[in-house]
Amino acid sequence: MIVDGRLAAGSRVNEVHLSAALGISRTPLREALIRLAAEGALTILPRSGFFVRPLTLDEFRQIYPIRAVLDPEALRLAGVPTRKRLDRLEALNRKLQDTADPGDVIGLDDAWHLELVHGCPNRILIALIEQFMRRTRRYELALMRERHNVQGSIQSHEAILGALRSGDLDGACALLRRNMGIGSGPIVSWLEEREATGRTRGEP
Repeated sequence: MIVDGRLAAGSRVNEVHLSAALGISRTPLREALIRLAAEGALTILPRSGFFVRPLTLDEFRQIYPIRAVLDPEALRLAGVPTRKRLDRLEALNRKLQDTADPGDVIGLDDAWHLELVHGCPNRILIALIEQFMRRTRRYELALMRERHNVQGSIQSHEAILGALRSGDLDGACALLRRNMGIGSGPIVSWLEEREATGRTRGEP
């Protein structure tokens, strides 16, 4: 509810209501909220509780370029995927083409990127990628709800798969870095517009 944007940026997290809605006790809920705070999705204010952090251009510009470093390195370590994995990646990309719901689109895109680097032996690196996926999800969802456009990502995925099918790992890594830029550009422009009009709380 926090990561997917159902709780508005800047709003206070009502632990009692959230516990009831999720059907879990307060202790595991609080542990989860603390983890989300550590990952940057929440802010903790003494004697006030947890608050959903606003979406800001400054934070996004610090977060997203890290993915452009992590993902290509994970692919380099994983090596050229097997034919079976490449087929799975193509199937995910086709499914992405036919998906309209913003949350499902981002979930499929994340699944595609994780499948791409599945063979990476460095599990800490993969965990970092997953962490930064969670940190950027709120931004991606907020943008997608206003401007649904995934064609650039789909075409970028196809180019990466083409390089890998020809055995060009270095080329695929370079294209993956470019893919990160394609993904960040529209979000940066959108955040600039929102901040210029005073809309900095992450709500449409």
